[in-house]
Amino acid sequence: MYDFVVVGVGPPGARFARRAAEAGYDVLALEKGEVGTPLACSGHVSTDVWEYVPDEAKAELFQNRVYGANFHVGGPGSRSYPFYRDEEVSNVIDRVELDRTLADCAREAGADVREGHTVTAVTEEDDHVVVEASLANRIGGGTETFAARMVAGCDGPVSRVRREAGLPEPEETLHGVLAFDEEADAGDFVDVHLTAPTFFAWRIPRGDAGVEYGLAAPPGIEVNELFDALTEAYDVETDRFCSGAIPIGPADSVTSERVFLIGDAAAQTKPFTGGGILYSMTAADIAADVVDPADPSTLADYEAGWRDELSTEIRLGKLIRKCYSLPEPVQRVGLRALSGEIGVHMDRPSSFFSREHLRRLFS
Repeated sequence: MYDFVVVGVGPPGARFARRAAEAGYDVLALEKGEVGTPLACSGHVSTDVWEYVPDEAKAELFQNRVYGANFHVGGPGSRSYPFYRDEEVSNVIDRVELDRTLADCAREAGADVREGHTVTAVTEEDDHVVVEASLANRIGGGTETFAARMVAGCDGPVSRVRREAGLPEPEETLHGVLAFDEEADAGDFVDVHLTAPTFFAWRIPRGDAGVEYGLAAPPGIEVNELFDALTEAYDVETDRFCSGAIPIGPADSVTSERVFLIGDAAAQTKPFTGGGILYSMTAADIAADVVDPADPSTLADYEAGWRDELSTEIRLGKLIRKCYSLPEPVQRVGLRALSGEIGVHMDRPSSFFSREHLRRLFS
């Protein structure tokens, strides 16, 4: 019997598998396809990401550095309101290779990472959990069954583990799309367009890797049509179109008797950008520090721990997101008041609500 079966080997699953294996636990991590594919997430991250990967991996993962963002109330060509710092505030990375690098770290720590295993059932018993996985994507097919003291559901926004454990859904799920223009662009700023209903569209220069375009919107909105309008306005043709769900707002509980959720499965994301890489790996570290697979009561420590660390940032992130839906004249006034050099960390909206920034907004 394994101590942990980890379902999903994206950043949260790989990080937890690594940390749990380093702590001496017997860890099995299952990924339904190949690690890192299909791509469904932007590669624009804060520089904090480098704390989670080996130093030697940076050269392969790094694509571009970003010093700020140009905010637009309208589309391309509309007036921009720059927010920036003199030092780099974020990096653009190879998102697929990030997943593969983190999975390699888990393997090197001793976790058994297996690709081509699609989890189809999770059954909680009194003293263990039974996980069934289909091998339909592997030669020979078939199924496998595994037993573990606990299961970590790290299987994304449409989580099978969450559903099997009877845990509640996130408050909201957005539909995100992105695609790429292959023309190199080493620009220092990303572009943010407050044109998608309740959210935004973006343009991210990726150095020699080209340019990423994307947007997200609530269900019922024709995101493909909005995306086509965005790229037509920029007069570009894109390829490698990707689509995926973005969960916003964690439920009241992300744990059951022997199952716990991490990352998108738990909606541990930034409400104002939809990103979740750093939040999910923060939660993974907390889980690895406090969860004892032989003691289900420690799952309460995980619930408390990740909420203590992230709930304020998520709550303030929701407030920032509400500004996306303000009337355009109000948006322009706010952007004009705050634009310029600004000391905001892209993963910590609490940094936005500093005394200095609020004074600038209301002065």
